[in-house]
Amino acid sequence: MYTDEDLQQAVDKEIFSPASVEKFRAYIHQRDNTHYADEEGFKLITSFNDIFVVIACLLLLLSAAWVVQGVSVPLALAVVATLSWGLAEFFVLRRKMALPAIVLLNTFVGSVFAGMVLLVGFPDEKAFMVAGFVATVAAWLHWRRFHVPITVAAGAATAVAFILASLVLTFPGLKEYLNTMMFLGGIAMFILAMRWDIADLRRVSGKSDVAFWLHLAAAPLIVHPVFSNLGIFEGNQSALDLALVLGLYLMLTVVSLIIDRRAFMVSSLIYVLVALTELLDTYGLVGDSFAYVGVVIGFSLLLLSGFWHKSRRILTAQLPASWQSRVPLVS
Repeated sequence: MYTDEDLQQAVDKEIFSPASVEKFRAYIHQRDNTHYADEEGFKLITSFNDIFVVIACLLLLLSAAWVVQGVSVPLALAVVATLSWGLAEFFVLRRKMALPAIVLLNTFVGSVFAGMVLLVGFPDEKAFMVAGFVATVAAWLHWRRFHVPITVAAGAATAVAFILASLVLTFPGLKEYLNTMMFLGGIAMFILAMRWDIADLRRVSGKSDVAFWLHLAAAPLIVHPVFSNLGIFEGNQSALDLALVLGLYLMLTVVSLIIDRRAFMVSSLIYVLVALTELLDTYGLVGDSFAYVGVVIGFSLLLLSGFWHKSRRILTAQLPASWQSRVPLVS
């Protein structure tokens, strides 16, 4: 088992020529009737040993935290962060294991953030501001050391938390506009994700993995404020509200197809399910309406998946040439 990164390293060491590797990739994609850039691949697991190591790491981290938490919860979180870094030194830096890298990054940054919140004082905007700043620095240090793709998304998320908490602390009146600020933070993360995407349109390097996680983190920040302002979970939706939800979901689907990222569709899926369920309930299909909606939406998503390449080809062909050069194209 080898990855595109392994192939690139072989090219760098002059074991293979760039042309031969490119021909090999083209052959594999043609054989499997796929286009690599259009499959939105990312490194998650290399073997079952990844799962085995993750289970062992979590067992160690949870047990260590349980032993120390009787003395101090912040101290227990500091122990988790320290152990997470130490384990990453071997399993990430030396063994290059994908899934443990993701899990250990999350336990490291998450422990730093939660520990700082508890130290400063929860709940309090000042606590989230300090925690966001320290966690962002921690994520940056982790990136400098290990270069785990998800680290950039984690650092961006904590930076957004730091900025929002700072603004609310400085201007308390902004708390009423938290959804709007979350939306703007999501847009900023989306722009950052697109910068990483544009740097690797063929999606053969780690930059594509960084962009994947950034899109995944940005999508909820964009989608949740928009749909929550419509009062989806408050009930008594009008037909206009439901039509608006479907229209927004269609727009997000188009965006997902153009940039070839499915994160927005996944993030907004729960809102569409709830909205359509309420619509059926309003017209008397009570009880099994969610199941009916699930069948329709599930079938639609599978249909879209089957025609994803063709749909992208049609959409991207309508874009200006300058835009087409900034999104992955279907061969």
